[in-house]
Amino acid sequence: MRSYLLPDSELTSMARNRSPTFENRQTAGRRLGEALRERDIAVDIVLAIPRGGLPVGRPVADALDVPLDIAVAKKIGAPNNPEYAIGAVAADGAVWLNTDVIEQREIPRDYVASTRAEMAEAARQKAQRYRSSESSPTLTGKRVCLVDDGVATGATARACIEQIRQAGPERLVLAVPVASPRAISDLEALVDEVVCLEVPSAFRAVGQYYEQFDQVSDEDAMSYLDGE
Repeated sequence: MRSYLLPDSELTSMARNRSPTFENRQTAGRRLGEALRERDIAVDIVLAIPRGGLPVGRPVADALDVPLDIAVAKKIGAPNNPEYAIGAVAADGAVWLNTDVIEQREIPRDYVASTRAEMAEAARQKAQRYRSSESSPTLTGKRVCLVDDGVATGATARACIEQIRQAGPERLVLAVPVASPRAISDLEALVDEVVCLEVPSAFRAVGQYYEQFDQVSDEDAMSYLDGE
């Protein structure tokens, strides 16, 4: 497995001064697409994680001249703190659980099971809303590139990777503009290749590396699937 990671020493002066590195998600996607082409990485399809991954995924798919589709997952939040991910589940039920945290916090199994089922259904419904057809693309034997606007904890990416792996692709590439060192290190072991433009040692949040990081609505996100 190879990784295309730009260390802190190679970041732009703007990034070193803690100013945003990317103008917006589309700019990040264009840079990511260029990086993939420079590395001669050939894929058959790009899967973006909605919502923020779609503005990044569209220019990547265009640069590689391949179709764009989605990989949907929902975080499984901790009791009384839904923003703290203890796992994530994909639209088809593929799941990743942070068992260490679940055991340390003594989170009840019935809570994990019920929340997993609830989030799996939410992910399934979201995938249905986004797709014009009922069926998802066939990934068996395909070269797949999974894209998001960044990786902080890697929870949703892990669930999406598990979903894609179960489909039997020939090759799986993870491509993101920016990621935390810990998350990208963990994810490297789960895919065939990682392309990540920046892995800042002082990573705090994905949004700090974007000049514009507005919420992406479902309507706007879906427009990228139509090629807009």
